[in-house]
Amino acid sequence: MDTRPLRRPAYRRLWASTAVTAVGSQLTAVAVPKQIYDITGSSAWVGAASLAGLLPLIVFALWGGAVADSVDRRTLLLITNTGIAVTSLLFWVQAVTGLESVAVLMALLALQQAFWGLNAPARSASIARLVPEDELPAANALGSTVMQTGQVAGPLLAGALIPVVGLPELYLVDALALCVTVWAVYRLPALPPLTATVARRAGLREIAEGFRYISGHTVLLLSFLADIVAMVLGMPRALFPQLASETFAPYGEGFALGLLFAAIPVGAVVGGLFSGTYSRARRHGWMVIGSVVVWGAAVTGFGLSDSLWLAVAFLAVAGVADMVSMVFRGAILLSAATDEMRGRMQGVFTVVVAGGPRLADVLHGTAGSAFGPRAAVAGGGILVVVVMLALAAAVPALRRHRV
Repeated sequence: MDTRPLRRPAYRRLWASTAVTAVGSQLTAVAVPKQIYDITGSSAWVGAASLAGLLPLIVFALWGGAVADSVDRRTLLLITNTGIAVTSLLFWVQAVTGLESVAVLMALLALQQAFWGLNAPARSASIARLVPEDELPAANALGSTVMQTGQVAGPLLAGALIPVVGLPELYLVDALALCVTVWAVYRLPALPPLTATVARRAGLREIAEGFRYISGHTVLLLSFLADIVAMVLGMPRALFPQLASETFAPYGEGFALGLLFAAIPVGAVVGGLFSGTYSRARRHGWMVIGSVVVWGAAVTGFGLSDSLWLAVAFLAVAGVADMVSMVFRGAILLSAATDEMRGRMQGVFTVVVAGGPRLADVLHGTAGSAFGPRAAVAGGGILVVVVMLALAAAVPALRRHRV
């Protein structure tokens, strides 16, 4: 693993704060749906809560990107991380007082996602100011690896803590972890706009400028399209419950479901451990194309698998490919965009990453009902390979892009 970025104190502080919150945020991510289900006894309300957080995330991520390009990013990170910590504290207050209001939970979730939408573009855009360009793939791999590790360790820790300390304390632990994040961000250097000509406002005009910038830079547009192709056409998680119940039922439905959900994050973590390989790559565009094609091929193999262990292996390979794609798409966004546009690029990136899998849930759920889950998964994987290769052949900008 390439750990050179960790030798730089500023990046090390940002990374350490990410490592802490990667686990802490997953405690809240488990606690909120668990509490809503305990109150209502309905999975429909759990799904509605997820959608309640999506719209604020999209709106504030786009606006947050424009804000990140117009103010000191360190200041923005301080404000938003403090807001997320206060929201976690409010989650704890409503839980410990026994309020049992779904409306309050959904309002707090919307507020938390709004703060997160403002925070994510500034955090990602700051990386290019903390490490040199040749270390961007390594820095992205380090950050993505701890985030994926949190997605595995966080839910496991939550499951272990709930019977011991209770549900409310999960929110409190998350709030305390965020205090560490606030302290780490406070120790960062100032990150004001590099040029005095940068607009000191962040409105619809500035957001629109970001989209015009993407449309005028083909390699940026293709990096977004690559993620949309992979996630919308090839993310099969909506069909995991049905596959666990039907195809893999002999292995134990609950056991199979847990393995299916864990396989992709585990594969991503393994992929992150080999980031030294990524640092030697110079053709970043080909790395994105190749990783998306491997993702599609692995998803196809998963859809065709009768054996649970073979299916999990294919999903783990898909997780490795997803990590590689994430690393190099992030590097392209940070290196190909100017500093005064990086916040807005990361805002759009946040929306794509958050929205793509949710669209995939709708698409795969519908296709699974119409054609069967295995056919829907395999067909989606084949479409990923075909569409990505067609894009690469038709538009040469991405395959020509290199450091």
